Amino acid sequence: MSYLPLINLRTGEHAKVAHIAAGRAATKRLYEMGFNTGAEVVVIKNDTGPVIVGLFGHKVALGRGLAEKMLVSKK
Repeated sequence: MSYLPLINLRTGEHAKVAHIAAGRAATKRLYEMGFNTGAEVVVIKNDTGPVIVGLFGHKVALGRGLAEKMLVSKK
């Protein structure tokens, strides 16, 4: 199965978190926010500025750098 960075998804697309390819601090921060392996996300906004995703019914804004390090599989 191939994974792609979250930043590559378009508005409205659904995905599951597969892996976070970031440093220890960034990975810990994302896990604490709920971006655990298998978590389902939906892209709400991905044009300019932060990527906004829906996660467990909440909107979460991610910087583009962090969104690039989060690998997901499309649903």
